[in-house]
Amino acid sequence: MTAYNNILKQKLADAPSIAVATNNLIALKGAKDVFDGLKKFDKLIDKSGGGQGLQLADSLEYKLSARQKEAIYCNRALLLLNANKLDQARELILTLLNMFPDSVTPTLLQASLLIKENKSNQAEEILGKITEKFPMKSTLALLLCAQVAAAASHYQVAIESLQRITEIKHRPGTVATLVSLKEKAGDIDGAEAVFDAAIEWWSSNMGEDQHTLESIMQEAASFKLKHKKVKAAAGLFEQLVKSTSPLVRSEALNGLVSTTAHTDIAKAEIYEKQLPPLPGLSSVDIVALEQTAGVHPATSIGKHPRGAEYAAKTSGGEDDKNKTKLKKKRKRKPRYPKGFDPANPGPPPDPERWIPKKERSTYRPKRKDKRAAQVRGSQGAIVRDKPLDHSANGPSNSRSSHASGNAGKAASTSSEAAKSSTSASHKSKKKSRR
Repeated sequence: MTAYNNILKQKLADAPSIAVATNNLIALKGAKDVFDGLKKFDKLIDKSGGGQGLQLADSLEYKLSARQKEAIYCNRALLLLNANKLDQARELILTLLNMFPDSVTPTLLQASLLIKENKSNQAEEILGKITEKFPMKSTLALLLCAQVAAAASHYQVAIESLQRITEIKHRPGTVATLVSLKEKAGDIDGAEAVFDAAIEWWSSNMGEDQHTLESIMQEAASFKLKHKKVKAAAGLFEQLVKSTSPLVRSEALNGLVSTTAHTDIAKAEIYEKQLPPLPGLSSVDIVALEQTAGVHPATSIGKHPRGAEYAAKTSGGEDDKNKTKLKKKRKRKPRYPKGFDPANPGPPPDPERWIPKKERSTYRPKRKDKRAAQVRGSQGAIVRDKPLDHSANGPSNSRSSHASGNAGKAASTSSEAAKSSTSASHKSKKKSRR
């Protein structure tokens, strides 16, 4: 990546070299800096025509080979998929299918687009067709088909796809994947057959790679022992015992002892004697260890200031403790609350007494008064708010209160004048009658 960055920083006049360095740098980054990679590709691609008119810039169109052009276009499609720009990716992939009909890569991109759109069944169909059309270039398509089928729980389709790839059929990774898929599909015998075929192939084509054969045999023996096929597992462990690696030999002896113990105890004891001794156990008397009633932890003895004397005293006093009967603990009477009668305890306490009231099973919320919201009067009547008493607002409404007071005085004077006028007219009427 450093070399490509240095080439781009130099700003060379050679456009094809810049295009190749840009493409390789973006391919190395992968899904990192997706939008930055798209900007760099936009400088190389002339998108003025759009659709079928997709082409590189004038300085690159006739200077790059068809394979280099395909790599640039396909990497741009991958960046569009990683950026979730599916519409643009679909248009570009359809163009690539027409531009490069003899290539498998555009079809793989089309399958990736369908997987992004959660259309795994259509992706499997497209990949199946491309493997039949290009059987010599079908390795990547079969691997992608196996991945898509395994993710969709189509284990049998994934198994068949992997088994069609003959060049990697017996590789450790492929063997492990096939065994896992067959085990998920419930085909234990088929998984065992995969192990047997891989062991046979590596035994005849081993060469100098002894480690791969031994690792496959170890996994096969563990798998057979896991599924209770003891005799087959013991046969593999017996072959691994002859290994020159001390680690492999010791692990094979452990497995051989555990397998033959089910069928032939005498043979298991013979293999047990061949096990390497464990460090630190040569000075331990196993018979005395089994006869002891209990073993004190090594940490407590090691921390004691006189560890050896303490260990001797504790080991000697074990017999005395076993002979003497342990003293019975005094049973204390339970203490009850004041005024509590254990003979008549009464009803048990509420088990929900520590739970908040709103979370108890007996909680019932208070009912709302529905009458408060009822509207009295004819239909369509509007309830108006009561007029506010502005006189109670304090000093801020002093002017309004003063005006209202003056109005009140004016009203009282007018009423008095009216009374006086009516009384005067009444007297004048009496005088006229006389």
